[in-house]
Amino acid sequence: MPVPRHILEQMKALIPPLNGTLHKGQSGRVGVLGGALDYTGAPFFAAISALRFGADLSHVICSPTAAEPIKSYSPDLIVHPILREDAPHDSVKSELESLFSRLHVLVIGPGLGREDYMQSYARTAVSIARNRGMFIVIDADGLYMVGKDRSTIQGYRRAVITPNVVEFKRLSEQVGVSPDTPSDKKAQMLSRLLGGVTVLEKGAQDVIVTDTEGEEADLAASQLQTADPEREKFNELVKVDTPGGLKRCGGQGDVLSGSVGAFLAWGRCYEDGAFGDKSIPASRVPLLGAVGGSMVTRTASRFAFKKAGRSMITQDMLPEIGYAFADVFGHDYQFGGKL
Repeated sequence: MPVPRHILEQMKALIPPLNGTLHKGQSGRVGVLGGALDYTGAPFFAAISALRFGADLSHVICSPTAAEPIKSYSPDLIVHPILREDAPHDSVKSELESLFSRLHVLVIGPGLGREDYMQSYARTAVSIARNRGMFIVIDADGLYMVGKDRSTIQGYRRAVITPNVVEFKRLSEQVGVSPDTPSDKKAQMLSRLLGGVTVLEKGAQDVIVTDTEGEEADLAASQLQTADPEREKFNELVKVDTPGGLKRCGGQGDVLSGSVGAFLAWGRCYEDGAFGDKSIPASRVPLLGAVGGSMVTRTASRFAFKKAGRSMITQDMLPEIGYAFADVFGHDYQFGGKL
């Protein structure tokens, strides 16, 4: 079943025009927090995918041990090796606060690892991002953090989580989704129990759902302003069955998180008035960004697989992201803006 037309049109409204009216930074500034001793590929794939998707600037916030490899992968990324194991926590927190003042979205989890100091910095980063009203994407070991302490994102409706099959099962159990819940309702229940957080359940078809009908969905905590709170209570589910490649690369989830992050950054620019008419409420941006990121990532995977077949690796997807974007949204949106 194709994505509903009204969803597609709303996603298009969040795409910055390419007509010379915007300056650098008004098409999204993305931050990826991850990259520990053993994990340098994942944050690179997330950050570079955000740029390939169309974000203006992409930052990687990582440990010093990961910084040099990531810098060597691409000069287009801005790398901040500030997550030092031996640094005073307050000092790192201050650096994060300064950096986040320049970002629209935080992608947290790719290559994060489970070391205590990295998990601690991740929790601090989420807290800062929430206080600033930033959109947040949480993946990989960021989901491990949420499972350990769901209050990290509880009720924050500007967040998107992107669990795979194993992560979804574990997180559902930790949050309290009943095992008797029908399988096609579990993503909805997870979103509701987390207070309206958007869930992107990855699988043969991606399921994206936002359920804000529960008592724990918090407009105030999410910095969502509305004259009618009742209109902000909704339960919407979208299934993305856009064909992907027949080989599932290990880093494809990182490409997805970066792509969703870029779309959410555009949503924040739209919300701030850089472009568009503000007719789409900010509360819809997480769902729209998750659907758009899913469709483009799956299409890029299909294009890469068509060329490489069984030998396909995640790097093969990167140059396909732009062509996939044009395939999903049309040539004008990729090459010429909204004409």
